[in-house]
Amino acid sequence: MFRQKVESLRDVLLRTLREQGLETPLKQKRLVEAWPQVAGPGIARYTLNIYIYNQTLFVRLSNPALRSDLSMMRSELVKKLNDVVGEQIIVDIRFS
Repeated sequence: MFRQKVESLRDVLLRTLREQGLETPLKQKRLVEAWPQVAGPGIARYTLNIYIYNQTLFVRLSNPALRSDLSMMRSELVKKLNDVVGEQIIVDIRFS
């Protein structure tokens, strides 16, 4: 008899995503989609655009006062967003 190597579907999918170079973009997408949950519905309402470039999350807001308030909470937001994904995806947030 021979022994079969049994792997879980999760392990196979994660390995395939990693091999195809899709693991990081998928985590980035999850982080961007977590913005309304982490920031809250009030802040999400004023968010016009959000994207990641070079490990920096860029958030465009329609309210200048909100921009300055969120700038003071930058490190806390970075930690919460990375915690949602379970890995360090971003190191900074820039508000405009």
